[in-house]
Amino acid sequence: MRQHRTPHHRTLRLLASLLLVTSVGASLTAAAPAARTDTATPTTLDDVIPAPASVRAGGSPYRITERTRIRVDDLAAARHVGGYLADVLRPSTGYRLPVSTQGDGGIRLRLAKGPYGAEGYRLDSHRGGVTITAARPAGLFHGVQTLRQLLPASVERDSVQPGPWLVAGGTIEDIPRYGWRGAMLDVSRHFFTVGEVKRYIDQLALYKFNKLHLHLSDDQGWRIAVDSWPRLATYGGSTEVGGGPGGHYTKADYREIVRYAASRHLEVVPEIDMPGHTNAALASYAELNCDGVAPPLYTGTAVGFSSLCVPKEITYDFVDDVVREIAALTPGRYLHIGGDEAHSTSHADYVTFMERVQPVVAKYGKTVVGWHQLTGAAPAEGALAQYWGLDGTSAAEKEQVAAAARNGTGLILSPADRIYLDMKYDASTPLGLSWAGYVDVRRSYDWDPGAYLPGAPASAVRGVEAPLWSETLENSAHIEYMAFPRLPGVAELGWSPASTHEWADYSERLAAQGPRWDALGIGYYRSPQVPWPAE
Repeated sequence: MRQHRTPHHRTLRLLASLLLVTSVGASLTAAAPAARTDTATPTTLDDVIPAPASVRAGGSPYRITERTRIRVDDLAAARHVGGYLADVLRPSTGYRLPVSTQGDGGIRLRLAKGPYGAEGYRLDSHRGGVTITAARPAGLFHGVQTLRQLLPASVERDSVQPGPWLVAGGTIEDIPRYGWRGAMLDVSRHFFTVGEVKRYIDQLALYKFNKLHLHLSDDQGWRIAVDSWPRLATYGGSTEVGGGPGGHYTKADYREIVRYAASRHLEVVPEIDMPGHTNAALASYAELNCDGVAPPLYTGTAVGFSSLCVPKEITYDFVDDVVREIAALTPGRYLHIGGDEAHSTSHADYVTFMERVQPVVAKYGKTVVGWHQLTGAAPAEGALAQYWGLDGTSAAEKEQVAAAARNGTGLILSPADRIYLDMKYDASTPLGLSWAGYVDVRRSYDWDPGAYLPGAPASAVRGVEAPLWSETLENSAHIEYMAFPRLPGVAELGWSPASTHEWADYSERLAAQGPRWDALGIGYYRSPQVPWPAE
């Protein structure tokens, strides 16, 4: 099993690794002649994020060379993962790295029955090669992300680097703690292009996230085309916070995001927030308003002032059409119906609305997800409640959510003062908000989802999700500055056993990610809490 490490573990491991490389130098040279002597130290197997469930280090490292091939099972899904790995490694190594179903040695991606679940894997590394074994393609893909982190950070560059490309010897057996490891991107307050969303998907994939929650509608913008209500996108999506031009996804755009996410083994969870956060829809269609008068488009950042007209039957025709069209575009299991901050909707109307809307989601084959205010109504069977409360949230509100959890409602934990990635790191942070307080890197990592909400059984927790709201964010550079370095910590909370969570150890592993982000062109916040390598 993975062992607890003291703050001085890195020095001890460095000495051990130097001895190991020296002892196997002759065999490495025999396996792959080189014009120079390798002095690099391979990354140890337990120096990755998320922390693996089990690590047994030992044996000689494997070296990727110009003769390495990537061997896969003769299955389309395995070939796809092999092609993905080759695409990652070829630019920096300069090697051909053919993907083949034949041969021996090299990097082997193998699908086989075993105790891996839907997403787990086993990685075996020795002088003769590296084998990643999984029961499902998602497990192979997650194992490939671990392999990436075991290679030098320069492997992420898009030009040939000197290497050497060593993978430490030993075995990793890994399976996630939770089945929901999500990140939410708010494309409503500011619109992000398909390319910007894809870039974020690639960053999420590196840390084994498996859900991309897209917040597609809000007061400031409607971002998805709906054929039966076309003005939602063309008019409701025509602006954003601050009055910019906004934008929306065509159905083809959305399908491309879904396809790309699936190629990285992320499931897209679309959100249409209702009955509040609906000004963009109300501005687009006057008949959705109780008084029949459309309000103007909104480009500010206030919340809680809008509501669909609960008594009107056309409201449910609207909901049915929107859910039907988005469900048809979304192969995943879930559809998020929002439900938060409906301050302009009476409690009675809120309960009525949720009683009418949740069956519509089921009618089109999807499972309801809602913000935790959904528990103030009656969550549908199988529904998930996404808790975004703070440490200071009232005991009554926490108990309402916990009671729903005890009655079978699953929980996704997104506490705003822990993992809202749009919260400022400290008072000097140039982007983000601070209504939930400042959220530094340690605070975002140093908590246990399984024991977080009083009265809620640990078995009700389905996982964690890191929301990134975009009131102050306009482009990929802004996304990355706020997400990194906090995002990998959320990944570890969702994937790794609780026994591995220890800040001193994690902060060192996090620091080692800095050069990788530099190689990937990710502009991150250099938190003073993290012992980054010297620049």
